[in-house]
Amino acid sequence: MVPLRIGNGYDIHRLVPDRPLILGGITIDHELGLLGHSDADVLTHAIMDALLGALSLGDIGHYFPPTDAQWKNADSLKLLEQVNQLVRSRGWEVGNIDSVVVAERPKLKPHIAAMRDRLAAVLAIPADRVGVKATTNEQLGPEGREEGIAAYAVALLTPIAD
Repeated sequence: MVPLRIGNGYDIHRLVPDRPLILGGITIDHELGLLGHSDADVLTHAIMDALLGALSLGDIGHYFPPTDAQWKNADSLKLLEQVNQLVRSRGWEVGNIDSVVVAERPKLKPHIAAMRDRLAAVLAIPADRVGVKATTNEQLGPEGREEGIAAYAVALLTPIAD
């Protein structure tokens, strides 16, 4: 039997003016962006939490606390790279990731392939092992009222092959 580890992650950030909208490492043209200590990339944050959770390593706040000035406006893809190195240092690698971004606007379908490709490149895995989907919240909740954007992710880890 092959040992497997599964983790899930979630993140939500408020939409505000005068901030870039970055999802999966891709900057998307929109009048609002996500507020956060780092670049507030909810998709990448959810994926990092899923990876960390799969190995019971806590969450991204433990490794990149918002109280630490060095993470101010940090590129979340650089943080994802560090999390992936941590996972690999413990003998595991990403089997696959599945994720969903919840946003009323902007429409994300034109950006999905670029997000998937960017995340896969950082994780050093084939793009067909990274699932990125987008949905609306049918005008319900903070996402539906366009107050924020949320993301959910699940990660499957497998032992690094010798």
